[in-house]
Amino acid sequence: QRFRHTLQGTEVIRASQAYTVPKSVAAHVDFVGGVHRFPHMQATQAQNNSLPKPKLGQPDGLFQTPGSLRNLYKVDKTVGVADEKNIQSVVQFLGQHYSKTDLGEFFLLFGESFDHLHDISKVIGPNHFPAGTEANLDVQYIMSLGANITTWFWSIGTEHQSQEAFLIWIEQVANASQVPWVFSISYGDDEDSLSAAYMERINQEFQKQATRGISILFASGDSGAGCHNGVFRPSYPASSPYVTSVGGTQGGESSQTAAGLSGGGFSLVFPEPDYQTAAVSHFFATAKDLPSSKLYNRSGRAYPDVAAMAMNFFVVTDFVPLPVDGTSCAAPTFSGVIGLVNDHLVRNGKSPMGFLNPFIYKNPQVLTDITSGCNEGCAGGGFCCTVGWDPVTGVGAPVYTSILQAAMAAKN
Repeated sequence: QRFRHTLQGTEVIRASQAYTVPKSVAAHVDFVGGVHRFPHMQATQAQNNSLPKPKLGQPDGLFQTPGSLRNLYKVDKTVGVADEKNIQSVVQFLGQHYSKTDLGEFFLLFGESFDHLHDISKVIGPNHFPAGTEANLDVQYIMSLGANITTWFWSIGTEHQSQEAFLIWIEQVANASQVPWVFSISYGDDEDSLSAAYMERINQEFQKQATRGISILFASGDSGAGCHNGVFRPSYPASSPYVTSVGGTQGGESSQTAAGLSGGGFSLVFPEPDYQTAAVSHFFATAKDLPSSKLYNRSGRAYPDVAAMAMNFFVVTDFVPLPVDGTSCAAPTFSGVIGLVNDHLVRNGKSPMGFLNPFIYKNPQVLTDITSGCNEGCAGGGFCCTVGWDPVTGVGAPVYTSILQAAMAAKN
């Protein structure tokens, strides 16, 4: 049956009844896509805000720059070694591409205080004009925090039911002989816009890549706890138990608080994994003024896992520094820090960090606990921060030196 979107005019064909497949092939089919669900608007991408444009030499107090973030997260002058032993990558969907000239202008404005590479080392997939703010943001900040580390740009030119083709991307990774140790992805969809079978199939691939030592970090979303039909609305893949979900903070070195847009809550599809049971139990035992239990699935996978700055970033697009908000800022920032940790590990004969979550929940002291602020939700708001893990900023924000020390100890 043909359906037409009343506002956008987009037409799709969907089945009005459940699909079936022959018994002879049923055991070999995970799902059939593009049959039932309608495409949803994207939930996670960089958002322009109304901050004034920066001036060269202006102090960092008003907005986030590579210099301010490197100081905040105790990275300081640390940079990596640009070779093939340690690679980090951003992943782009929905026609987002980056600009080398914008990257050069960004480093001219904000990259004088640290050594860095001047361009992406390898592009996989399409990348052409015009550049997008999202892609530029991801490239500019992962290459600033994970400075001087070989960086790839992984771009997927196709879509899944008008949404990001996450499965196509992760299967490309599975089939690649050489892969980055860190992937930063600033995209997500509402859980209810995707079939459970599709998400489970992607989760299987996430687990496979974890066994290879790959860290996969997703932005947690920019709608707080979300709200749909009177209940909170989780975001996927941020809600996958097999990725590291990055929430958002704001403020500066003297005061880090939660950003109201920081995606967080509890999955309606995936159960709580063992690695976070103690942390989540502590949250429910100590949190005050919790939202009504009717709004969320208390036993679901809790997210985010960690957080980083998500407000007042400057991103150069078309040679113009634009102010941007969103957990799209937080994901490449945190990913770059992990890229630096990996660099030190592999130079010392150790394996890379791999799947981060068990390490994070076992070593909460390596992060700065964010204890102030709440995220958005339905009427009455979402969740609020507390001591320890919370569904706004996770376990906390990165401290490079502490993460590195604990990682080295764990690898010995």
